[in-house]
Amino acid sequence: MSDPQPPLEASPDSTSNHKPLLSTPKSHWLTELFVGPEGLRPGWGLTLYLVLAYELWVALSLLLTPAMHRLSGTLWMDLAAYVEITTCVVLPAVAMSRIENRPFGLYGLPAKGAFGRGFAWGMLWGFAALSLLLVILHGFHAFNFGTAGLHGIRALKFALFWGVYFLLVGFFEEFVVRGYTLFTLSRGITFWPAALVLSAYFGYRHLQNPGESWVGALSAGLIGLFFCFTVRRTGDLWFAVGLHASWDWAQSYLYGVPDSGTMIQGHYLTPSSQGPVWLTGGSVGPEGSVLVFVVIAILFAAFHATHPAKPSIAAT
Repeated sequence: MSDPQPPLEASPDSTSNHKPLLSTPKSHWLTELFVGPEGLRPGWGLTLYLVLAYELWVALSLLLTPAMHRLSGTLWMDLAAYVEITTCVVLPAVAMSRIENRPFGLYGLPAKGAFGRGFAWGMLWGFAALSLLLVILHGFHAFNFGTAGLHGIRALKFALFWGVYFLLVGFFEEFVVRGYTLFTLSRGITFWPAALVLSAYFGYRHLQNPGESWVGALSAGLIGLFFCFTVRRTGDLWFAVGLHASWDWAQSYLYGVPDSGTMIQGHYLTPSSQGPVWLTGGSVGPEGSVLVFVVIAILFAAFHATHPAKPSIAAT
């Protein structure tokens, strides 16, 4: 995987060739308040990005209300909702790339490598990691895979639908927490403090899901930190998007287990769980089992072994 520069953390070399569009004479106090040596200050950049994202969400919500009303109560509405919110976090980042005169790819989704080897490997890792977790639970007699609940063309239709859906989930959740936000916050407080703050927020947000537990939220935060680790080592979000999408797809559709307390309609297997909640995860699903921390530790160790830090990154 190519990594031409430190991922999502600005260095002098990464910004010296990008003259900020907002630059004005440095002698003016108002300029120094909003603009620093590398252009728009991180705090103002992040604020403007969030304002743009919110305003776009309000505008699209009003514009799409009639269409959403017609889709109400269907799975297509859930899919359309993720198209909407993904648009609301990506387009403002495109605008910020113009305002700050930086390539959009610096925010984690470079066109080079899109849906390429990194993304494919991420999908493989996500499927394998979730499967490993369920195999371990099965070994503890806490999980049974059950039998197929869907067959033929119906199974294929749901597999494709949920594949597209969870790909959008992967794009949205990765970019909103580890895209422009991680890049910009890293410019202000450096990469790992930014990664810790955003991963803690990622875990906290999972507590808002019905049926979530503190174990599930903690595991979400640690998985979020692992995604930051992959960004640090690969230089982009493609591996993380692939892993996130395939983990959710395997968990919700293929194996048919709860995801943060949510069960989807049209899952392939009809599994069952038995045993104490701390082991099975209960209504949260396998992400609420204490054994998920074993799998997360394996992910960190395996990724560290297979994706060593490059000298340019290790030195920053």
